[in-house]
Amino acid sequence: MELTNLPAAPAASTSRLRLAQGLVLLFHLTGFLGLAFSKDQGFYLRYTPLTLLLSAGLLAAFQPERGLVFWLFVGQTFLLGMVAEIVGTNTGLLFGHYTYGATLGPQYQHAPWLIGLNWVLITYLAGTLAAYLPWPAAARVLVGAVLMVGFDLCMEPVAGRYDFWHWTGEVIPLRNFRDWFILALLLQTLFVRTPFPKRNSLAPLVYLVQLLFFFLLGFR
Repeated sequence: MELTNLPAAPAASTSRLRLAQGLVLLFHLTGFLGLAFSKDQGFYLRYTPLTLLLSAGLLAAFQPERGLVFWLFVGQTFLLGMVAEIVGTNTGLLFGHYTYGATLGPQYQHAPWLIGLNWVLITYLAGTLAAYLPWPAAARVLVGAVLMVGFDLCMEPVAGRYDFWHWTGEVIPLRNFRDWFILALLLQTLFVRTPFPKRNSLAPLVYLVQLLFFFLLGFR
């Protein structure tokens, strides 16, 4: 069954959404159970890039009007995220002193390509959720930035355990969250000001599932 934005009957649209939600739940639940209870965690970690790419592809499929403006936003966010990570990993001027492990795959200048996609996903998810609020743009930018930092708060405690990234001295510096918030404000401003539809029926579930995925792993 092809996921598209072509007009469809309500029943067909609902079926596509349920299928996408099922895939998101299946991949994350399988990954959680494997990482939390399996003795061969490496087997499940190998599928981390696939899960990230699957989430991105499904979200894109449910984004209405994927025109040039939308893809410009995606490209700009990807580049800003990659530049920030390259600066951070090579100089420590952003976020603090840290290095990436092998889980996120191939790297450029010590920053995985997939971390740029991760910045796109988190920015898009947080911005889409904030867009549902009937508030002024500045307030939605702030809410989106807080949602992004909240996501990072859940990721950080388990990142080193699963070889996502490692902090020097195994201590997460407070400046990491400060710099995350500053960059999040910039990215959310870009999201709000870029004129494309800010609605996605799959986004709430993806954000919640990923948040719970990392939050619950933190207790293992």
